Amino acid sequence: MWKGRKKTFPYGLCFTVCSYVCDEFWSKCNISSCIPDKLGFQQPRNYTTLNMYAAILGFITAFTLTYLIIPVIIRVAQERRLYDRPNERSAHQIPTPSLGGIGIFAGTICGIVLWTPLEVFGVLQYIFAAFVIIFFIGVIDDLMPLSPTKKMLGQLLVAMILAYKANIRLTNFYGVLGIHELPELTGFVLSIVAIIGIINSFNLIDGINGLAGSIGLLACICWGTWFLAIEDLATAVVAFSLAGAIVAFLKYNLSPARIFMGDTGSLLIGMVCAILAIHFISVNYQQPPYSKFRFGAAPAIAFSVLILPVFDTLRVFVVRIAQGRSPFHPDRNHIHHLLLDLGMSHVRATVILVSATAVFITLAIALNSFGMLAVMAFELLLAMTAVYLLKRWRKRQKISA
Repeated sequence: MWKGRKKTFPYGLCFTVCSYVCDEFWSKCNISSCIPDKLGFQQPRNYTTLNMYAAILGFITAFTLTYLIIPVIIRVAQERRLYDRPNERSAHQIPTPSLGGIGIFAGTICGIVLWTPLEVFGVLQYIFAAFVIIFFIGVIDDLMPLSPTKKMLGQLLVAMILAYKANIRLTNFYGVLGIHELPELTGFVLSIVAIIGIINSFNLIDGINGLAGSIGLLACICWGTWFLAIEDLATAVVAFSLAGAIVAFLKYNLSPARIFMGDTGSLLIGMVCAILAIHFISVNYQQPPYSKFRFGAAPAIAFSVLILPVFDTLRVFVVRIAQGRSPFHPDRNHIHHLLLDLGMSHVRATVILVSATAVFITLAIALNSFGMLAVMAFELLLAMTAVYLLKRWRKRQKISA
């Protein structure tokens, strides 16, 4: 009588087993004695091994759940005809589901909830509130596009929650333009601008298969490893949980893509990267001067990790304004478009841009002793030179054609 019955994966059993393992894991850990840090996070006194296991388990949990959910999302999207249909600016040729961000969100949330003890993450509730709001903004926009004003208002709310309640805030310029300690209101406003800017920068580079996810993955691995090194368990689990979800998603997103992350995924990745970047800058300068994990040019290193989305977004906005157009007017002037116009495939363009980002990160760390302004100036000069050469290359190809 079971013949022909469709097999289904026992998601409930899987989640129950994970919950049981999680409870047993934390019951054997000494969390009762914690040290609160400046930003509201709390750290156990002795967890050198604990943080490594928690980060790995967060990665595995997020990866597994996302890997199992994405095929279901693809099937439902195909049945309901929920496609991203190609237009004149699209890099894809056939209608493709664009709800992959739902799987990334589900995997990331479960990885964080299961492997970050609530006693350790003092501002978890506010981070989750921001997660939920950015998730719904993305889902609604993927299903029935929102106006730019409504999206911006939603992102403003998310940024205010993170800056005011979760204390993800810039408090110091660390010598940039001769400015050090920032007034509270100034720091609050600049933090909101930075968070919204980073969120949108990831949304804007999500134009070819695997690019936004791969850059987000690289950022999460870099910062997650650093937070593990300084024993910041909570933030490390957040970074590695998102990394696990992205790895699972990329399996279905690399060319030929079966699904896109949509705004749901790109906005979420951008928001988490904004949290990691600002927290990295703040916590870095709380490290002892003799610590080998303290960087003198932390803002420059954070910029190097996010150089592709941030630099590309600023460059495109400046060009559009200089041409008398709205900075939000879409075009094909992004760096990934330049590579596609040179005849590169999505995979090759993504590999080149991720590799270039890795080179920028390596250079920023190697040149750390030269000071923040020198490192940032060098990065900007190098990035502008690379774009100039790409545009000349594209122009020569058009002439020769």
